[in-house]
Parts: sequence; C-alpha cells; structure tokens
Amino acid sequence: MLRTVFFRSSLVLGLVLACSRQEEHALPYYNSPDFTPQFLSEQEAAKKITHHIGSFSLINQDNRKMTDKSVDHKIQVASFIFTSCGSICPVMIRNLKPVSKRYRNDPEIIMLFFSVTPWIDTPKKLKDFKKSHQIDNPNWYFLTGKKRAIYDLARRSYFAEEDLGFTKDSTEFLHTEHIVLTDKKQRIRGIYNGTLQTDMQQLVADIGILKNE
Repeated sequence: MLRTVFFRSSLVLGLVLACSRQEEHALPYYNSPDFTPQFLSEQEAAKKITHHIGSFSLINQDNRKMTDKSVDHKIQVASFIFTSCGSICPVMIRNLKPVSKRYRNDPEIIMLFFSVTPWIDTPKKLKDFKKSHQIDNPNWYFLTGKKRAIYDLARRSYFAEEDLGFTKDSTEFLHTEHIVLTDKKQRIRGIYNGTLQTDMQQLVADIGILKNE
C-alpha cells in the first residue's frame, strides 16, 4: 500500500515537473506595445491574442515587390535599420549574422531588414549593403518603400519602439535596437536587443521553440 502511494505521488510530481519544464520553454504572446507577456496555450491564444502584423507592400534589394503574403506562414525576424547608420546598426548586423548563418537554409525562417531611411536606401543601395556585409542568406530581405508605410508598420504592427513609439507618426525619426520575432501566424513572440550577443543567442533558441510549436 505504501509503495502504491509513493508511486502515485512520484507520478504526480513527475507530471508537475514536466508541465513546469514545458511552461519554461514556451514563448509568451505580446498583444500590446507595452510588451506585457501572456503565457497561453495555442487554444487560448487563438481567442485572446488579437494583434497580428499588418499588411504591407514594399520593395526588396532585388527590386521585387514583397508583401505580407510573401512571408505568410513564416517565422519572422524583423529589424529596423538604415545603411548609413554608424552607431548601433553595424553592431546589430554583426550580431544577426550568426542567426542568419544558423537558419540560412531554412525556408521557414525569414529575416526582414526594414530601412528607416527609405528615401535614401534604394533597392540598389540595399543590395550593395547586403553584399558589402557578406550576407549570403537568400531568406534575409532588405526592404524599402514609402516612409509612412514603413514607420506605421514598425510602430503599430511590430511595436518596434514599444509603447513610447506607438503614438508617434512618420515625422519623428525611428531608430531602435529592437529586433522582433513573430510566429507563423504573425503574432509577436519576442523582442530582443540587437546590440547584445546574449540576446541573439536567446533569439536562436526561441526560433527553435517556435519551429516546434
């Protein structure tokens, strides 16, 4: 009898620990620009998470149109940089390259570089920039287009500047070290400091979690 009780207790404890480990490895959902994490099951998220990345139509470094449909059902890694930046942007590019290398041949992972100076960053300039940084990942796209469209997308869809930037418009310059991770249903699942290598290591790990969801 004692052995049976001990066995049942151990089984319950094992299930609790297994659930705890599963929760530890689950990524939160972010539904608002203050980035309050919500740990939900997929069924709960389907009902409670209303925020998704909005539609867009931009031009990539090969002068080809890319829209939100182009990245549908893909995991996105989004950054907002500009080619003439001499401060945080080169650091972010350098730190993102191991992420790019890790998932270079994975068609499920799309990396998006949105230029925040699109009036300067033409498709040719973006293509030269990608080449000069020796980026050979075919799934890392450098995008340009109308300033207002990019700024609205960055601030209201990706929450690129968190709640501080949510109410700003395109007259205020956008410059952020944030890198945003979305799942295949275009829901925000992570935000990272692109100037920190430790955050990029966490990004790689979190992409792996999303791939297994």
